[in-house]
Amino acid sequence: MFGIKSSENPEAEMGFFDHLEVLRWHIVRSLIAIIVCACVVGYYYDFVFNKIILGVQSKNFPTYRFLCWLSTKLPFANDICINHDMNIPLQNTEMFGQLNLLLQYSMVLGIVLAFPYVIWELWRFVAPALRDVEAKKTSRIILASSIFFFIGILFCYYVIIPFSLNFAVNFTISPAIKNNFTIDNYIDFFTMMLISMGAVFEMPMLVYFLSKVGILKPAVMRRTRRYAIVVIAIVAGILTPTPDVFTQILVGMPIYLLYEFSIFISARVEKDNAKKGVIHT
Repeated sequence: MFGIKSSENPEAEMGFFDHLEVLRWHIVRSLIAIIVCACVVGYYYDFVFNKIILGVQSKNFPTYRFLCWLSTKLPFANDICINHDMNIPLQNTEMFGQLNLLLQYSMVLGIVLAFPYVIWELWRFVAPALRDVEAKKTSRIILASSIFFFIGILFCYYVIIPFSLNFAVNFTISPAIKNNFTIDNYIDFFTMMLISMGAVFEMPMLVYFLSKVGILKPAVMRRTRRYAIVVIAIVAGILTPTPDVFTQILVGMPIYLLYEFSIFISARVEKDNAKKGVIHT
């Protein structure tokens, strides 16, 4: 009916309900992968929470050690060294709150860890409808999407979260107001930042698809570069709400380089479209 060939039998066209059945199994396998990853996270909950999620509070966290080393090398970065443990007093205010927290974050990290497999299952669903050349190209895109997603996660974990957390802990408007955070607030912050930056680092992939269909052009991105720099500076200021300009540059520069890389990708797509005679108005 749809003219899409089955991956098991390339010669047989599949009908609507056949597609639904195939899609159902792709979804089932994706959910199984997420659950398996969530179970692994839950099994190693002590390491995950104490060494990874709460490990950002330690003065031995790699980012803080690097900043202290950097402060000895750069005369204008004397104030960036963090050489003390934060020791944030996190509170649980609900019955079974810690159990719910374990289940919730195991599932969140399960989704993050299973992301490449879920994307691969999505590719397997659409691949039979593509020509061999297109399928090969899209497989590379799937790999690139996973790589960019995890780069965003790592950038957030090692750069954005440490700076933001340090500011949140130390900023007060009155000595009478103490910063006592709940574990739910801490985890929500962690989750929002990780997923957000993982999504931000998918910018090159989004630009690729928008350029492929002619919605976005490299000339437009070049013309709006100055505005993009302003937006990136604002975003860096929001993500690292600290008056330290060096810190804001440290956060904003990778995002700017991501923008420039997106321009390069858009230009490549436009060139490929021109070779194939594809013209978008």
